[in-house]
Amino acid sequence: MNKLFLIGCLLIPNLLLSQSDEKIKKITYSTIQNNWDRFFEMLSIPNDGYDTPNIEKNIIWCEETFTELGFDVERVMAKSTSPMMPNHPLLIANRFISKNYKTVLIYFHMDGQPVDPSKWNQENPFIPILSENIDGKWVEIERDKIKNNPNPNWRIFGRSTSDDKGPPMMLVNALEVLEKLNKEPKFNIKLIIDFQEEMGSPTVVSAVSLHKEKLKSDFLLIIDGPRHPSNKPTLTFGARGISRITLTSYGPIKPQHSGHFGNYAPNPAMNLSKILSSMKDYEGRVVIPGFYDGVTFSDEIKLIMDAVPDDEDQIKKELMVASADKVGENYQEAIQYPSLNVRGLQSGWVRKEVRTIVPDMAIAEIDVRLVKESNPERLLNLIKNHIIKEGAYVIENRDPSDVERLTKKNIIRFDSKVSYLAYRTEINSPIGNWASKALKKAFNEDPIKKRTSGGSIPISPFVTTLNVPALTYPSVNKDNNQHSPNENIRVGNFIDGTLGMVYLLLEKID
Repeated sequence: MNKLFLIGCLLIPNLLLSQSDEKIKKITYSTIQNNWDRFFEMLSIPNDGYDTPNIEKNIIWCEETFTELGFDVERVMAKSTSPMMPNHPLLIANRFISKNYKTVLIYFHMDGQPVDPSKWNQENPFIPILSENIDGKWVEIERDKIKNNPNPNWRIFGRSTSDDKGPPMMLVNALEVLEKLNKEPKFNIKLIIDFQEEMGSPTVVSAVSLHKEKLKSDFLLIIDGPRHPSNKPTLTFGARGISRITLTSYGPIKPQHSGHFGNYAPNPAMNLSKILSSMKDYEGRVVIPGFYDGVTFSDEIKLIMDAVPDDEDQIKKELMVASADKVGENYQEAIQYPSLNVRGLQSGWVRKEVRTIVPDMAIAEIDVRLVKESNPERLLNLIKNHIIKEGAYVIENRDPSDVERLTKKNIIRFDSKVSYLAYRTEINSPIGNWASKALKKAFNEDPIKKRTSGGSIPISPFVTTLNVPALTYPSVNKDNNQHSPNENIRVGNFIDGTLGMVYLLLEKID
């Protein structure tokens, strides 16, 4: 048995390999070893969605790569819901295998969050580096070391290593593995590749409607997101949707000296804070009547959630909080409910820029996570009506007139938008059974099955327009710093993720 394979097997402990499994794992490991430079090349193309020239380079990389892998690749344009943003094309790719097979539509995105290089521990977040943990600190090591017996606990640091360039590179590796095995995937494959997911996927809704026939499939597989914190194989069967609200409270027409006008000019930050604090109790529950209506759990659903091996003490330790909000009895229950979260506040100046003023306005940015049981427009209206009941004069999508400023107290501007809805697929469904069976073959254990994730992905247009069930194959490490400085992917997760993808491709869907 060759040395590379022995090392590869160390990543999959306690696995009794059949001769077929041995060959698959051996070729998977050697393919990954041969493709590290290709992955680094992919990561080195900047992918901020506002950077149109570099997004074009990412599009070309995908076109060339998937054409080489036997796909017919097409650029498609669609109307954007955000006219102020660039309007990049999406890619639709098709690889037909057999009319006797089901068709799986695979979604992933190639854009990433913006970067502030000053906050990273490397000179350029788009030049990936390899690092080893030494005495609790990540220390850069020679990148080419990864080509010779890599340690699974090493990390590759760089923007989009995990979110979301790692997973599509796993798919590329897996397709090459099948070529070396002289095997075809056991289902027809369609791809839809998004280059503006981190901008809210402004063209996806239009694209799915315009190209419904081209995207017609039996199932939808999303390759994105982290595994369960235990780092065991994971499948996620749903995600919350998301909507946003911006509240603006008005004080004097411009900031005023707090000595001259404190106690006289109404302070918009104080007024806004009263409204925000009225929305939740001290246990973190939304107190707006009807906000949680419709969310109930049967005994069967409770068993599904209880099977997820969360360590709640460890979660609180990582968050450095003494207790969790009392929405649901545990973490898995909490993310089954809609949430109301203040994601940002702004008024006046702070710290070195602090000034003794009564601010002219205060702004609260709110996100409302959506669940299948909740109508998003209803939730937004509940929140707006609550603000009115608290004594505010609410205007929508505009600033107050001079007359309103002079005649109305506690003016609140209310702006809102529903980005995308929640989705959820039954765990004991054909797509769930297919994915569970494949991952059990790959890792010799049943995957953790999460009923939903707390985050949001723009999948509901596919589910509703194409009428397909969807699930997510998350593969990256939970502590990957996605959306933050020092984003990374664990080498062992990249290898395991590729292996799982190989077995998914080899598993026929009934």
